[in-house]
Amino acid sequence: MYKAEIISNQSVEDDIIELLEQEIPDIQYTVLPEVMGRGGSSKKLGDTIWPELNFVLFAYTDLSGMQKIKAIIEAIKKKFPKEGISLFISKSEDI
Repeated sequence: MYKAEIISNQSVEDDIIELLEQEIPDIQYTVLPEVMGRGGSSKKLGDTIWPELNFVLFAYTDLSGMQKIKAIIEAIKKKFPKEGISLFISKSEDI
């Protein structure tokens, strides 16, 4: 079993969720809709808070689902190259 953690700004949230549901119809996920944090690559307006609101999406899936999630995030990154989009994957037999 795999856990996917997607962190991105809200401007691409609908695009990500739409593709996840389209490509993995039985996907189950949890969204934390308003996440703020310190960005690693830059600061805006002299502030340590990212300039836009972000969201986090957690999903648990098998290997096939994880491969689809990786492909979806790669496609979204190509479509929106200036948006901050991160995917973290962990594998666990205990999940």
